[in-house]
This record gives sequence, C-alpha cells and structure tokens, in this order.
Amino acid sequence: MTPPRAIAFGAAAAWWLGVGGGALAQAMPVTTTYICERGVEVPASYTTPEQGEATAVLYVENRMVTLVRTRAASGARYAWPSDGSGYVWWTKGDGATLFWHDAAAGEDVTLYAACQAQ
Repeated sequence: MTPPRAIAFGAAAAWWLGVGGGALAQAMPVTTTYICERGVEVPASYTTPEQGEATAVLYVENRMVTLVRTRAASGARYAWPSDGSGYVWWTKGDGATLFWHDAAAGEDVTLYAACQAQ
C-alpha cells in the first residue's frame, strides 16, 4: 500500500472505530499531502470529532504516527500526549513543520521545515 493510501486507510479506520469519540458523530478525515524542504512528502490525515480529541495521522520516516491536538498560541499543534520524547506537527494555514521533541534536552529539533499543503 502506498503511503498516501496507507494514511487515508489508517485515518478512515480510526474514524470508523470511533477513536476519540462516538463514530457516528465524527466528520470524515481530511487528507492532505505536504511537500517539505528537500522534496520530502508528508501525507497527513486530520479528524475533528464533535466529542473527543482532534487527531493528525502522519506518514513519516516509513511509519504511521498518530498525534493529538494540543494547546498552541498560533496555528494547530499536534503531539503525542506524554511528557516523553516524540514527534510534534505544527500547522498554520497551508504550512507545517515537523519537529522531534527531545524530552531530556527540553527542546524541539526541526526535522522537516517549510512544508506546504498541495
């Protein structure tokens, strides 16, 4: 299965199974492919249920990663809900940046910058 199809399937499966709230009350996932610096493609699928947490499912570094929306001063920030290390996907308008949050160092390291929705 190609990455964009895999991510769409994963997001649709999460929607169907009711991850984050009642399945019948959720909107269908919205899938977008971002082109980042160095030509890296990041397929992303977003769900925003009426109840529960909004999620982003990304296909990065040959794996599917599910992140939940967290507080952000500007734009939408998605991260794994823990105090440990993990991916952070920050979007604003048609742009996005992928970070790796290094919990030990207490900093975010940029993995892919200048990502633009296609």
